[in-house]
Amino acid sequence: MTTLDNLLEWYTTLTPLSVADITRFYNTNAHFKDPFNDVFGVENIAAIFTHMFETTENPRFVVVDRIEQNRQCFVTWVFIFRLRGKEYSINGGTHFVFDENGMVNIHRDYWDTAEELFQKLPIIGSLMRWLQIRFSVKF
Repeated sequence: MTTLDNLLEWYTTLTPLSVADITRFYNTNAHFKDPFNDVFGVENIAAIFTHMFETTENPRFVVVDRIEQNRQCFVTWVFIFRLRGKEYSINGGTHFVFDENGMVNIHRDYWDTAEELFQKLPIIGSLMRWLQIRFSVKF
């Protein structure tokens, strides 16, 4: 298995206990950015995943596809979780950049918070749907 294979296997089988294995994949000073977080350091990145398990029910990643080139890759995924008993899914992608030792140096997540999350939530979702209707072009 390649470094990327091992990393993606870790993501698709991630548990609260296996979050600690992050040091097998991320270098000490790795940079992580997503729509809600922008942190440096493997401990801070691990804290984001720990927080994910504390705030959602049964979170899991399903890897859809990947593109690799030299020391970087782009992975598309679906993040599935439950919140207050209701299941949600978020489609997104991650750009990984690996250092010379094959450790993740940069992890940047891309996903649309409005479409993939806010529109699906009660209360704020109706406002987001209204904004979408208001600003979309009618054909």
